[in-house]
Amino acid sequence: MYSKILILRFPQEVVHKPLVCHLVREYDLTFNILNAEVLPRKEGVLVLELYGEKKNFKEGVKYLEDNGVRVKNAGQEIRRDEKKCIHCGACTAVCPTAALYVRQPEMSIGFDQQKCSVCELCVLACPTRAMKIRPTNQMFFDE
Repeated sequence: MYSKILILRFPQEVVHKPLVCHLVREYDLTFNILNAEVLPRKEGVLVLELYGEKKNFKEGVKYLEDNGVRVKNAGQEIRRDEKKCIHCGACTAVCPTAALYVRQPEMSIGFDQQKCSVCELCVLACPTRAMKIRPTNQMFFDE
């Protein structure tokens, strides 16, 4: 499963079309709306996390672009939900930058955000889903 946070800008002439609906039906993609500003007869902006198979993802994004939607990758980061983390270490085994590591001697998991490359491998490896992809604090609507 592949996922990415995207910023979609719908020009005034396509804001009324159900383009995102087609991502589900035609490309077998799912999405979570993170933020939206859609006004009738004006440009619309939608920030969503899109999920699916990588091939379908690429085809779905191409479909949006072919229909006049401007698609941009949102800045994103990995966050750990401390309440869900059981310190099993599964994430440390897949982390290529050692941003996730085992603290000695307490055997707890540490996370160095500065080393994180946002490769998303820890998100897939975490059995409790404590690792999450989050948009960074950028102004989505001021571009």
